[in-house]
Amino acid sequence: MTGKTHIMAGITATTAIVAITHAYQPEWFIAAGAAGGLLPDICHSGSKIGRRFPAVSKVVNTLFGHRTFTHSLLFLALVAFILSKFISNPSITMGILVGMVTHFILDAATKQGIKLLYPAKITIRFPFAATTGGKAEGIVLLALTVVTLFYANNILALF
Repeated sequence: MTGKTHIMAGITATTAIVAITHAYQPEWFIAAGAAGGLLPDICHSGSKIGRRFPAVSKVVNTLFGHRTFTHSLLFLALVAFILSKFISNPSITMGILVGMVTHFILDAATKQGIKLLYPAKITIRFPFAATTGGKAEGIVLLALTVVTLFYANNILALF
């Protein structure tokens, strides 16, 4: 999936959670969800986040490759641990983690899949697969946008 779809998935999930639970500060939670939606692709130098932090991306890719460690539950746990030590705002911490989970789900819907259980070499993918940047991804992006607008309307009604 492309960066814009990962961003929108993070925004969609966090917007829906805020609208349903009212548990987080919307501005922080949703922004963090967008950032978390990009974070797992730090392993890919051509990704939005990889281009922003090229040195980190190169090191991570050299050590692990693409869609392995940074697309795993181990990485999710490590990020959760680091965030718990340095970020006191739960809206930011949880937003990043939710965004990361949406990234995992979207990439598991591609032909390459992900190594969710890394370091185990098991590839996790859905039985249906989308091509990055293809028509199916465009439909997913449109659906995410519509869902976001629906839930954003519910959030705005609170103010």
